[in-house]
Amino acid sequence: MMVSLREWETARPEPGSILAQRSLAAFPHGQQLAEELTRTGRMEVLELACGLELRATSFVGRFLLGDLAVTVNPKISGAPLLSLFRYAYNLRNLVRYEPTPFATSACSFQDLIIQQLAAEVSELIERGIHRDYECARSDLASPRGRIDFMRYLHTAQRSPKTLPCIHHPRIQDTFLNRVLLGGLNFASDLTTDIELKGHIRRISKTLGATVSAQPLHPQTLAEARRAMDRRTASYQPALTLIDLLLDDQGAALDQQRSSVRLKGFLFDMNRFFQALISRFLREHLDDLEVHDEYRLKGMFKYLPGQNPLARKEPTLRPDFVIMRGAETIAVLDAKYRDLWDQSLPREMLYQLALYALARVGGERSSGILYPTMDPAAREQVIAIQEPVRGRTTARVALRPVNLLSLEQLLKDGRLLHSRRVKFAQRLAFGEIL
Repeated sequence: MMVSLREWETARPEPGSILAQRSLAAFPHGQQLAEELTRTGRMEVLELACGLELRATSFVGRFLLGDLAVTVNPKISGAPLLSLFRYAYNLRNLVRYEPTPFATSACSFQDLIIQQLAAEVSELIERGIHRDYECARSDLASPRGRIDFMRYLHTAQRSPKTLPCIHHPRIQDTFLNRVLLGGLNFASDLTTDIELKGHIRRISKTLGATVSAQPLHPQTLAEARRAMDRRTASYQPALTLIDLLLDDQGAALDQQRSSVRLKGFLFDMNRFFQALISRFLREHLDDLEVHDEYRLKGMFKYLPGQNPLARKEPTLRPDFVIMRGAETIAVLDAKYRDLWDQSLPREMLYQLALYALARVGGERSSGILYPTMDPAAREQVIAIQEPVRGRTTARVALRPVNLLSLEQLLKDGRLLHSRRVKFAQRLAFGEIL
C-alpha cells in the first residue's frame, strides 16, 4: 500500500481512501516509529478511530510505516529542484543518466540525490580515480624498491629464489575510494527505482574491480574529509552527497533517546533552503560579510548569585547575520515554510522578535526568508509594539523567496548578475533599499 503527499500537506482517512480504517496495532515497530516521527517533528502520525492521519512537515523522502509506503514530495520538483540543489551544495551540472522524470509522484527525493551521486562517481572514474603510494613488504623474484636486509638474514635459506623488498606500489584501493564504493553500495540499497539501482550497481562493479568497500559511519565520513587534499578536491561533491544520504537515512531517528530504525529516507528541506540562501547571499552581497549561525551574546545573563548550577547563559543563534565591519546590518532566519500560503507559527514569531529586540543601535528589526512559488507573494511586516502606549519597538519582516525566479536567475549565468545582486539585496534588506 502506498500513500503520497507533499510537504506541509495533510493526508486524512477519508472514506474509501488507503488511510481509512487503517491501524498500526499489528505493527509494533510501526507504532514506535510513528511516535518517534511525531516527537522529532519529521511527520505527525495520528491514529484515529476512522484510520490514520498523516501531517507532513519540511521533511521529504520515502519510508515504511507498518505495511504502508509513505512518500513525501517537495512542492518544487523536476529540473528546477535539481538545479537549486546543485547550486546549494556546490555540485557539478553533470547530465549523464536520466532514470525517470523526477516530477512524477512515483519517484522520491532520495533518488535525485542518488542520481547526482551516480553522475559524480562516473565522472571520477572516467577521469581516473585517485591512486596513492602504499608501503608494502613483499618477497619478490624481481626486486623493487629496496632490499630489506634485516628480514633477508632470516629468510635467505627458506626462500632462495626471492628477496624481501620494501617498495611502494601505487594502488587504487585507497581510503577515499573505499568510502566512495561504500557510498555507492549504501545508495543502491536505499533507492527503490529499479533502473537507478541497476545503474548504481554497474558503477559499483566497475569501481569494485580494484577497490574494496568501506563500511559507512559518520566518523568514516569525517575521517574521509580530513584525508582530502588538493589532489582529491574533486571527491568533495561525492562525499557531500554520501553524507546527506547517510545522515538523513538515519540509523536511528534520535540515537540518544531511541533505537527505532527508519526504513527509508527523510531529508529536512530546511537544510537545503538554508544552504541555498547562504551561498546566494555570500556571492551577491558585495562588501558585506554573511555569518552563518552567528552567536548573539549578551541578551540573556544569569544574575549574580542566581545561577547555582553554574550553567552557561543562553545565546541566540540566527541563521544569518550580515555585517559591514563590526556593524550589524541585518539579522535573518531561513524557514522552509510557505508563509504566504500558511500562517506564521507563534514559535517563529517569538524567535524573530528576540532577534530584533537583541539588536543594539540602528533599526531593531529581523527577517524571515521563506520559500514560495506564488508570484503574488510580497513582503509582510509585523510591528512589535509596547502594550501600554502602543509604541513600535521593533519589526519582523516576512520576505518571500520565489524559488522558480531564483532558479531562472541562477541559470542565466553572468548575464543577469546585476539582477541577482538586486534580488539578494531585497532578501537581506527588504523591498525598499
